[in-house]
Amino acid sequence: MWATLLLPLNADDSIDFTRLEAQAQALGETSVAGLYAHGTAGEFQTLTESEYDRVNHILAAVGKPFQIGASHPSAQVQLSRVERAAKLAPGAIQVIAPDWLPLNPAEMLAFLRRVGTVAGEVPLVLYNPPHAKTSVTPRQLGELAAAVPNLIGLKTAGGDRAWFDEALRSGLAIFVPGHFLASMSLLGAHGSYSNVAALSPNGAVATAHDLDVERRVVEFFAAHVVPLQKAGLSNPALDKFLAAVGGWADVGTRVRWPMQAATDEQVAAARPAARSLLPELFGNSW
Repeated sequence: MWATLLLPLNADDSIDFTRLEAQAQALGETSVAGLYAHGTAGEFQTLTESEYDRVNHILAAVGKPFQIGASHPSAQVQLSRVERAAKLAPGAIQVIAPDWLPLNPAEMLAFLRRVGTVAGEVPLVLYNPPHAKTSVTPRQLGELAAAVPNLIGLKTAGGDRAWFDEALRSGLAIFVPGHFLASMSLLGAHGSYSNVAALSPNGAVATAHDLDVERRVVEFFAAHVVPLQKAGLSNPALDKFLAAVGGWADVGTRVRWPMQAATDEQVAAARPAARSLLPELFGNSW
């Protein structure tokens, strides 16, 4: 169970690094296995390169296992981020297929081979969410893992038993969304870069394999997250909404322009519902 850093933003969209450091230290004291930055929830595509580097140094200073996302729509920018991230010796570097145009299988292999070379001894995790332009098939995972020795994991939405049976043949560690970890663990998932940890880091760890809690988390999401999603709010906005409902750090709900944030009223409405429906998540001081 890994938890992400979320960007606390000032009114002018600048990062409040004081609040970010406090958030990182708070996460460092939790029971999550490790921390990461620059996934979708971290608004990686909005960062300047100096902001990216500063967030990385804050993450590395926590003293807990950490992974760094080098993701960027540009392959060239991403390669530069991989090179700089590797110097901090993270446990892994997360990468995505370059965006805008999908890659054919040969291009995907060429991308990961070069990224793997630049990463050196640092392992890679491929982040392949449902909205990625390039969708990597379970069978292709095996080909990529065989060709890129330091590719060790996959961050994915997962699938059914047939999907897992094929994907697990790759030998990669399969990490799935937090609100499906309990059920997908039974299919072979190894862990989660967890959206439930955005709601309650310690609670997400304590209930990681509890199917009844998973059912109630999905029920809470259906009532309070899915309507925001249907209204057009982005995944970063949804994760910040969850963190605000959980109240474990001063993250705030603001997301970078032009994305829209959840309102204080929506957060206030969800807080009592979360604690009533999911007391297990909040019984151990977030």
